[in-house]
Order: sequence, then structure tokens, then C-alpha cells
Amino acid sequence: MKRNSRSKLIHRLGFRHRSRPLRLPSGAIAWLLLSTHLGMILGSLAPLAQAQNNLQKQEDQLIRQFAPPPGPPPAPVYQPAPAPPPVADYTAPAPAPAPPSQPASPAPERTASKPRETADRMPLSQYVYEFNRDPNVGNSLQLRGTYGEARLKFTRPRNWDLKSVKALIRFQHSPALLANRSNLTVRVNGTSVGSVPLNRKQSQTGQILVNIPPNLIQNYNELTLIAQQNNSPTCSDPADQTLWTEILPNSRLLFDFHPKAIALDFSHYPYPLFDDLSLDANQVAYLQPTQINESWLTSIARFQAGMGRLADFRPLDSQLVKKLNEVPSNHRLVIIGTPQEQPALKSLKLPYRMADNQFIDGSKVPLPEDVGLLMLTTSRNNDVPILVVTGNGPEGVAKALQFLLQPQQRKLGTGAAVLVDQLGEAPSPPPRQWPRYLPEENSFPLSKLKGLNDEPIQDVTVRGAYAPPVEFNFRALPDDRFKRGNTMTLVYSHSPQINPRLSTLEVRIDGIPIGGKRLTSENGANRESVNLNLPEDLIKPNSKMQVAFNLVPKEPGECGRVVDQQLWGTVHGDTQFNLQRDHSVKLPDLKLLQTGYPFTAPQDLSTTVIALPDNPSNSELETLLEFSERLGRLSQSDGIQLQVYTVGTLPEPVRVRANLVGIGKRERFPFPEVFQSRGFQIGDLFGRRSDQSQVQTLPDTGGVVKQILSPWNRDRVLLALTAQTDAGLDKLKDLFAYDSLFFRLKDDTVVINTSEKNPSQYKPDAWAMQFFQEADKTQHIDNSTPLTKASRFLQDHWYFLPTGIVTASLVLYGVVQLYLKRMAVGGKR
Repeated sequence: MKRNSRSKLIHRLGFRHRSRPLRLPSGAIAWLLLSTHLGMILGSLAPLAQAQNNLQKQEDQLIRQFAPPPGPPPAPVYQPAPAPPPVADYTAPAPAPAPPSQPASPAPERTASKPRETADRMPLSQYVYEFNRDPNVGNSLQLRGTYGEARLKFTRPRNWDLKSVKALIRFQHSPALLANRSNLTVRVNGTSVGSVPLNRKQSQTGQILVNIPPNLIQNYNELTLIAQQNNSPTCSDPADQTLWTEILPNSRLLFDFHPKAIALDFSHYPYPLFDDLSLDANQVAYLQPTQINESWLTSIARFQAGMGRLADFRPLDSQLVKKLNEVPSNHRLVIIGTPQEQPALKSLKLPYRMADNQFIDGSKVPLPEDVGLLMLTTSRNNDVPILVVTGNGPEGVAKALQFLLQPQQRKLGTGAAVLVDQLGEAPSPPPRQWPRYLPEENSFPLSKLKGLNDEPIQDVTVRGAYAPPVEFNFRALPDDRFKRGNTMTLVYSHSPQINPRLSTLEVRIDGIPIGGKRLTSENGANRESVNLNLPEDLIKPNSKMQVAFNLVPKEPGECGRVVDQQLWGTVHGDTQFNLQRDHSVKLPDLKLLQTGYPFTAPQDLSTTVIALPDNPSNSELETLLEFSERLGRLSQSDGIQLQVYTVGTLPEPVRVRANLVGIGKRERFPFPEVFQSRGFQIGDLFGRRSDQSQVQTLPDTGGVVKQILSPWNRDRVLLALTAQTDAGLDKLKDLFAYDSLFFRLKDDTVVINTSEKNPSQYKPDAWAMQFFQEADKTQHIDNSTPLTKASRFLQDHWYFLPTGIVTASLVLYGVVQLYLKRMAVGGKR
């Protein structure tokens, strides 16, 4: 047995001599056994040691520490420059005489022509906010009926130390009103601050100047104007058309304040770079590097898209500067790039120092090129806050920028400097996951949608008779194609003490009623439901749904007045939607660009690539900023992966996989293939052509937006933003900056022009926009079932249907005749 075991071991180890096994001494056999066992043990320990070594390397990389700067300077402080005093642009009209029993309303103070001074001799800044800036005001605010009410909302900028606030209300009212029973009351955040009798004769203009205690003003404020109106000493009809008061649009709020000094800290980011409470457009400037490359272009495009997301519906102005001293006071400056690309960094007082054009830590060791650095500082006069996004290499700059663009990651920031060593990448969302639109699922509750404040909708309650409807976004995705059978199960409840004969519930889409129900429960409070059909042709990418409660009290009030404080209606968050839809879209179509599609699918812009000419001009760069900002306003995600190249650095694989955007003047345009397509074109020497027509214009200052299928991939598009001159590119900047122009896009080509200098976006006659639909190639991006595709083909090519029916009938007739003929031949046999 012992000998056999030895032979087997020797055979297994490979010791053979010809056909006979090699015989070894007993000591050698023991040594071999020991070596084998040791090898097995070491072999089992080797992977563990390798794993521990890799883990140690990961830990070393994870805990990579950098010495902080020695004696870091104090936190930079941004001191806003005092606002220039406003020029008096109105003269106070003399107040009309009042009846003996009523005092005359005070005349308004005239706006000072120089800064006022307080007791401590510090000059006060004044800001004038006119009512006509609110889009809800229009030409006037209408107050009708026995109890008319209007609201105006405004914010308080974060850097204001308010000293006094006044409201100058100018109004006109019906001459039929009784002065002793009619008055106008002003409230701020629910507190009454002034009142005036409505006693003007022949609809003369009246006014009231009220002082508002500064402690009433919060970040978000609401000014309420209430008109108590009567034309009878006993009983006034609330529906009487002679009961009216109009608040004139030149009414205003007057703020006197001291600008507050602001300690710059990343825990408050994006403030003061962006103030969401500002009453004016935030002003941001970018410092150009010594040499423009695709790394810097990508960085400013991504940062501007992030600013667009922060701004949302708020105005934002951006510009490019070449020197630090070109930045006006109270503007914000952003410097992106390495020390070699931005030599101006040497002149700033920064927490981290530089040596040999490299940032160093407290041990005077250069930071690795893959480490990003974010710093806040100010200009020499402390009146311009500066954000520095830098690093010793492009990888570090990109990492620092991504830290700011990821909402969850930037919460880690604090202090005046943030060193970004490790940063997790935000995964790219699915192409059809759009946070502000309908969910991907076909069945979902109301709580999956977002309200007008972009917060998930829970139970929503409204109060009063004929209260404002419950409104929420019901936006279809751009490629949604709805079929029949869409339903909604509305879950609601309401108060008791309603009149079941007159009280109703109504559901609308974009103001169009789609169904309703009479409220028959007198007891109320119990949850009820109603099933409604949703018309497939009403659900669009910009749709809003309204649920209106028309509540009438059980007992009418005295003299026709409605006592409605006890009335309420609630829409519950478990309201259910069931949709029937496919996913199909036809390209090119500029109307889809109103939602950002296809460039915002997915929402992190990872399939969008922008190309510029080599050495782009200022107009081309500013057009890039406006377009990137618009993409940011139209998308929401945890990161931004937009890419920008110059024409000389654009890789060929990128042309194939991406949706492309070309920006530039015609002679420098990155994609000349656009000018070889069918339809409207701009040519040499200010030429224009379309189909068989060709003209020459002088000059041509218009801008052109043209979308075609990508020559490299028919499932992608190529968007051209071009013009003959820089003035034409300026028109394109306005097109993407102003909502009133951008949301007019349609067809596949748009030409925009204006003859006015700095025209207002609110003047429709100032802009000329021509639209063309002349694409010779279109593509259906279709992800539906084969049966649905066949049905849609017949819908789009209906003229094939009669031909197909006739052909099928002839074939069937021939088959039947052949069958009958064979049957006849068989019968004869």
C-alpha cells in the first residue's frame, strides 16, 4: 500500500523514465510531499495577498490627502456696489378733492435724484419695481363685483438690508361707486397696510402711497389689492358690470436699502453667483483663455447649461470678457481653465498658491493633474464675486466642474475652496425618463406627477366658491403618440353644506373641458371618484390639467353675497391615470425643439455634440452660450455630458452616434453638407435660394435655424445655427434667449430678422420670422409594435388603401374563378 501510494504520487508529479516510473529514496519522497503541501498553502495565500494589495492601493487612493495651505486667508467678502439713483420718470398728479367727511389721499413722494442718506450718513440705494413687469398685470389689474381681489407676487434679493418700503398704487374706478361704501385696501403677506376710499369723479386717476413695515417683507411676498365696491346704499348686485376698479400698470413698489456684504462660501452655492430671488436678470461673465480649445468650450457649455437649469424661468444674461477689468460692478465672473490657460489667476488672491504655473498644496507639492480645484474670491474692489474652476490639468478642471453640476455632490462643498479628489459619475438616465413630463409607465397615480413648483403632487385643497382650479403639468413626452382608451379615475372630496343642485366638478386640459360631475353629496367629506376619458388629441408636450370645484353654498348670502369660507374641495394624490400610447416621432421638426427633443433625450445631453469653427469669434461663442443655456432650461438630470468640438477636432465616430449642432457664419460653418440639402439656403455674396428661386440681398442680417437628418446617421439630426454676418448670429442669440420667440419655432427652417436696435421681446411687430417646410428626407423614429407600424403606414399613405383594396379584390376574384373552373372540370369527369 505504501509503495503504491508513492508510485501514484511520483506519477502525478510527472517523474517518469521511459515506460517505467522513476524510483526515489524515502527522504526525497518526504521532501516532495512537504514541498507540495507548502505550494498549495502559498498558492491559496497568493490571491488573498493580491486582493489585499489591490485593496490597499484603493484605500491609498481613497484617503489621498493634501496638506491645506498654510495660514489660509480670511473668507473673501463680496461688497455690492451701491445702485445708481433712479431718475424721476413721473410727476405726481394732484389728488382729486375728497368729500368733507373723507381726507384727501396724500401725494406720492418724488423719486430722489441723488442717493438718500440715513442717520449714519450711509447712502441708501433705491429700487423701483413697476407692476407692468408682472405678466399677469398686462394693461391693468381688474377688480370686479362687490368684493374684487388681485394679487401680485415679488421677491426680496438676498443682499438687501431693507430700510423702507412704499407702495404707490394708481387706480381708476367706476363713477357709479358710492364713496362711503367703497374702498381700496392694500395688504402685504396678509397684513393690511393701507386703505383709501373710492371717491374719484368721472373715473379720474387716483393714487395711494402706503408705507410697508420692512419686517413684513420676506424672501417671497404677496401684495393683495382688495376693492370693496357698492353702487347701492342697501344692496348691490355682485354681477353688476358697473362695479369695477382698475389698478394701472404704472403702479410701483419703492425699496430703500443698503447692499449687504456677503462672505463667499460654497455652502451657499450657487449664491451669490446666481440669486434666485433677484428682481433683475443675473449677470454672468466668462473670462476667455489665451487659447480656445475643445476642453474649455465643453466646460463653458456645460456650466452655462447648469446655469440654465438653476435659472429655469428666470432671466439670465451672459457675456465674454478678455480682461478682469472689463467686468462691470455687481456682475459675476467665472474663470475656467488651468493656470496655463488663464494667466489672470496669478493676479487674484486665492486660497491655494501657485508655483511654476501649477497649484501647490501646503507642503509645496504640485497637485496631481486629475485633482480639481474650486475657489471663491473677489476683484480688487470686492465688487465682483469670482468663481474659479481650475486644476493642473484638463481632467482636474472637468472633475471640478462636474462637482458643481451634480446637485447631490455639491452639497458637500463649504468654505472658500474645495479640492475635488474623487467624484462619482452620475449615470446617464434612460432616453424617455424626463422628470417634468409624464412617467414612462402607462399606469401611474397623480403623486407621480409634479406641480407648477416642480414638487410631487400630494392632496391639494382649494377653498371658496369658484376657487382657482387645481392645476398641474400633464406633459406628454415628445415622441408619445396616444391612442384611444386613455382614462382618468379622479379621486376627490368636498366640504358639506354645498348646494347639490348647483355645485359641480369640472376637469379641463389646457382650458378645454373633458368631463365633469354634479356634486350630489350634501354631507361631503367622504372620498368619491369619477372615471373620465382623456381625448388623445389634447395631450401635448406643454399640456396642463385643471380640476375646478364650482362650489355653491346651501344657503345664499344676504343681498346676493356668497358666504363661502366653509367651502372646500380636495383632489387626492391617489388619482389614477391609464394611458394607451406608442412611441413614434417624425424628424426633422423644429417644433419638437421647443421641448429640446431630440437633443435632450437623454436628459443629461450625452447624445448631443456641438461643433464650432476653428478659432471661433465672439458672436459664435455667445451663440453657443445661449443655445447651451436653453438646453439646460429644457432638461433636468443629475449631470451634464454635453460635448463641444471645433471642426478640426471632431472625431468621425462622434459624427455617427450623436445629434449634431453646428454654429458659425456661412463661410466658416462646420458642416457644409447643410448647404447641399434641399430647401431654403444662404449662398455666397448674400445670396438666398429656395427650390428654383434665387435672389441676392444687401445686406443680409438675418439668422437661420435649419434642421435636417444627419448625413452620417438617419436616426439622428443635424441642427444648423448660421448667418451671413455677426449681426445675424445676434438674432439667433435673441431667438434662444427670449421665450416669446423660441416657442414659435416650427417646420424645419426658420429665418429671423429685425430692423430695430435692441428690440423688446414683448413687441411682436419688431421681429420678422419666416418658416419653411421643405425637407426632402424625413425619418420616423418608431418603437411601436409591427401592427401599429402597419396601421400608421396606412394612415400616412392612405392613397395606397384604395389601390390595395382593388388589387386584393382582383386577386381574390381570380382565385375564386380558378377554383370554380377546376370544380367544373372535375364534375364533368
